Amino acid sequence: MTLDLDLQLACEGQAPAPESFQRWAECALTGRREQAELSVRLVDETESAALNQQYRDKSGPTNVLSFPTDFPAELELPLLGDLVICVPVVEREAQQQQKPLEAHWAHMVIHGTLHLLGYDHIDDNDALVMESLETQLLTGLGYNDPYQPTDEE
Repeated sequence: MTLDLDLQLACEGQAPAPESFQRWAECALTGRREQAELSVRLVDETESAALNQQYRDKSGPTNVLSFPTDFPAELELPLLGDLVICVPVVEREAQQQQKPLEAHWAHMVIHGTLHLLGYDHIDDNDALVMESLETQLLTGLGYNDPYQPTDEE
């Protein structure tokens, strides 16, 4: 699996090392894609809320937005798409859910990357497939199941 990842830090806040983003995205792509180009933009709540309103017609910031490329399949380009991750929302959710911050970052990158690959959670069956895959990938990286409550602080 060859991944060309462009990481953009567009806000204040503590973000994991670029190597972590690379590892997490590669984990989601391995066995599903031979080659990919991916942009990950880390934003504040204002930018996240504006994008969420514009593209999903939902108000307020959200943890991760996925923007898959929309090229005809016959072009066979490695461009996968863009992830926009809201740093303050990820930090707040990790604290509220009592999850290690790094584990929640890993979950958001894997979750968003799977969306770029076409996975979704709109209906219950699709959600079960996607959540099972996320759990498998995250536990394979040494993190806890993101859908189970944890006592960690």
